[in-house]
Amino acid sequence: MNFFRAAPKSGSDWFPVGHASSFPDLVSQPLLCKGDATPGCKVFHIPKQDTSQGTEVPIAEIGGPLKEQVLVFRFRGKFHAIDHECPHSSYPLSQGILFDVEDFGVALSAGISCPKHGWSFDLFTGMSDRAAYRLAVWEVQLRQIGEGAHASASSEDTDNGSDATEKEVWVRRKPRIG
Repeated sequence: MNFFRAAPKSGSDWFPVGHASSFPDLVSQPLLCKGDATPGCKVFHIPKQDTSQGTEVPIAEIGGPLKEQVLVFRFRGKFHAIDHECPHSSYPLSQGILFDVEDFGVALSAGISCPKHGWSFDLFTGMSDRAAYRLAVWEVQLRQIGEGAHASASSEDTDNGSDATEKEVWVRRKPRIG
């Protein structure tokens, strides 16, 4: 037993959100989360107290309370999981627009803008382009199908590889440090 490390909280458990092949790669266009098109993202309600009670929220039913919901999607080959609720205006980010953060044509990062007020958030840090609002960014892992919750996958496994169709996407809230 390590007395210098806190015991893991039940809210830090990993949750499977589907096969990697079920997430189309979104490339600099609005999220296809509404309408009759194949959804480009998935929304899940994952309670903080018991992640095993997580359920997928159908895109057509979005509009209720957004608390404890995570938005999962693939943008430019990388999987992202963020809070579904805009921290500034409590608007569903599944209706947001993805974009590259560029400087002189070099892509430095990626972001999402909230369609309600136009505020933008970095997909890797969660930082807002205005004020001190921060979007919660979740951890994402790709695991071989059948490895389950006890598998160990490195952060490099979150990149889209050639065998991404044989993997499953898992998410969890980032544990608080300090």
